[in-house]
Amino acid sequence: MNMLKKQTKIFKALSDSNRIRILKMLQIKPLCVCEITSILGLATSTVSQHLSILKSAKLITDEKDKKWINYKINPETSDAEITDALFYVRLILKDDSTVINDRKKLKNTDRRKICGI
Repeated sequence: MNMLKKQTKIFKALSDSNRIRILKMLQIKPLCVCEITSILGLATSTVSQHLSILKSAKLITDEKDKKWINYKINPETSDAEITDALFYVRLILKDDSTVINDRKKLKNTDRRKICGI
């Protein structure tokens, strides 16, 4: 992929507030779709689409854990553009009320309760 297409894909992934919220939550810990859906208050299909865009931009990865697929910040990238984008996301919005509320909700989110297990 050429540099312009790669940069465009990264910026597209970062151009949506819900995707940034997802990345900010994933900075705390890996999450499954049901946990992200619960915190954002969006439809599962919408959250899945957001995750697909983030994954396509290589900002996140996923990992199967029994019944769940856990999404997490891409820990193994050697790509400077992705590393820089993730570093930028880490620096921004620390005092934003929405991000702070998401973190509070995250502390009380239990996938077993959400999924009825």
